[in-house]
Amino acid sequence: MSMKLHCFAESGNAYKVALTLTLAEEPWEPVFVDFAKGATRSPAFRALNVMGEVPVLEDGDTVLSQSGVMQDYISSKTGKLGGKSAAERREVLRWMFFDNHKVSGIAGPLRFNMNFLPEEKRNADVNAFMAMRLASALKVMEAHLEGRNWLAGDEITIADIACCGYLFYTEDFTFDRADYPNINRWLDGIAAQPGWKHPYDLMQPALGAPA
Repeated sequence: MSMKLHCFAESGNAYKVALTLTLAEEPWEPVFVDFAKGATRSPAFRALNVMGEVPVLEDGDTVLSQSGVMQDYISSKTGKLGGKSAAERREVLRWMFFDNHKVSGIAGPLRFNMNFLPEEKRNADVNAFMAMRLASALKVMEAHLEGRNWLAGDEITIADIACCGYLFYTEDFTFDRADYPNINRWLDGIAAQPGWKHPYDLMQPALGAPA
């Protein structure tokens, strides 16, 4: 039975899980969540995930929330993308935690505020602060990727998939690949992986983004 991923294409966190499933060659099917119509606030969805967030992964009786947990689950189940040793696994986790707090945790709300929030609700000062925080985190990644193909080892891992979760989107959130040549090269390496697809090709959009 294929895993089911409750998702929509604009969610970078859902993309992390969809891409992990795809690159691990694990059969899965998307279950569209109509975020624009408030689906994540519905009683039915809250019964599935009390946190009221996408993504949610179902594997038989196992129901998981939080993208990093899902990535770890997929990696553990398939034996792929998790690192080759205990030390490498710790490095994988280090970059996944970094992403959660410093990259996706900033890029996600910044992108939403700049593109999907009604203009009258957008706060330029808040966005400028988040843009500064995001740039600082990306400079750390840019320096770390000097002379490296991957963040946590000599092969792609779920750390790379976590940290790229929002960086393939083309809506403006102050990230320009041209400003970060090492990150740009690294993203090209991820996109060259067999089976890679852009988030809008893996999942259905919910907010009017290009299909």
